[in-house]
Amino acid sequence: MLSNLSFLNQRYAKYFKNTAWLLMEKGLRILDAFFIGIWLARYLGPEQFGVLSYAESMVYLFTAVAAMGLDQIVVRELVKDIPRQNEILGTTFVLRIVGFAIMLALLWTTLQWLDNDALTNSIVLIIACSVFFKSFSGIDYYFQSKIKSKYVVITNSVAVGIAAVAKVTLILTQADLINFAYVYVGEAVLIAIGLLLSYSYKKLSALKWKFSFDMSKYLLRKSWFLIIGAIAAALYFKIDQVMIKEILDERAVGLYSVAVKLSSIWLFVTVAITQSVFPTLVALRKRSRKEFLERLQQLYDLLMKIAIVVSVLYTIFANFIVTFLFGNEYAESVEVVIIYIWSIVFVFLSNGSWSYYLNENLEKFASLRLIIGAVINIALNIYFIELYGLTGAAYATLVSYSISGYFVNYLFKSTRANFYLQTYSLLHFFKIRTWIKPF
Repeated sequence: MLSNLSFLNQRYAKYFKNTAWLLMEKGLRILDAFFIGIWLARYLGPEQFGVLSYAESMVYLFTAVAAMGLDQIVVRELVKDIPRQNEILGTTFVLRIVGFAIMLALLWTTLQWLDNDALTNSIVLIIACSVFFKSFSGIDYYFQSKIKSKYVVITNSVAVGIAAVAKVTLILTQADLINFAYVYVGEAVLIAIGLLLSYSYKKLSALKWKFSFDMSKYLLRKSWFLIIGAIAAALYFKIDQVMIKEILDERAVGLYSVAVKLSSIWLFVTVAITQSVFPTLVALRKRSRKEFLERLQQLYDLLMKIAIVVSVLYTIFANFIVTFLFGNEYAESVEVVIIYIWSIVFVFLSNGSWSYYLNENLEKFASLRLIIGAVINIALNIYFIELYGLTGAAYATLVSYSISGYFVNYLFKSTRANFYLQTYSLLHFFKIRTWIKPF
């Protein structure tokens, strides 16, 4: 009995240690995006920063095609079928390259229809080239399947650090905008090299990978719905910045990106909290659904307290925050920030929902709600941006996020319990008891 307990403790310690490594990397990326990102925004100014943000968003929209929805599927297959590891990784590598080729063709074709200047299209295509080197992400999946993410974290951290130094150097030497696009490619190259070195360190070789047509059919058959979900998610999160550029201009994208950047730094908080408690929620769901829902309610309560407090503070101090961090050039972003920041209330609810969906076997619904959110976001942006400009885009984001992350749960019987938990968390914000004794 004691030996079994010891084994369980070691196993859970392994999971938590792995999660700690992943959270450390996310924290580093947030710090880089926030501090270097703000410096970069001040250096470039709204118009050029808008071009760079537009290029990032445009590439992000098509990256889901290159990824082929393979992430979770490949990790699961590597855990289940260790003897076919080289076949799985080899097939994944080839599929990612094919996906990149399709992505690049679609992206290039799309650019021909858009009214961009040559510099903007060049920056988009340069950043897109970084996606090719993500074909080696199968190694990342391998380490995830072995619960040894520290190797990937170390690799990514080194690459992020070098890329940060490169950006600072370019800013100090007053480099042209296009040079910052090459940094994206350089970071991707460093990550690919680091992954190969880490794989080799474990006495493994990518030269032993092999492609299997049957395996490719199997993986794609399992991942097709995830591809749709990933495309919907990309549209859901990035389409507003692309549409702002097409309807308004690059400067407007730069101003809007300030609101996105100031809000997105809080995503790390919700990711850190939800990933930390997820193993506990899984264990509780296996033991008792009632206990699982009670603990999930506590998670939602905590997330809402953070999200609402942050939103209130941003609303009050938005003018000071924007002008102090980004400068007077971005003063027009203040009104956008005040509206956009409230979307994190529904982002926090949405991220907390993954614990419900995954434990209740509702993965397909999780993708369906993103599709619904993407359609609503696009429709509202077409109308609101023309009518209200940047504040219209912010309202479109707020409305679509609220529907996808909250209201849509009421429409389906299988998710209505989650809707009630989310609603209680909003009400509990005003209950003193939940502040005094949150757990």
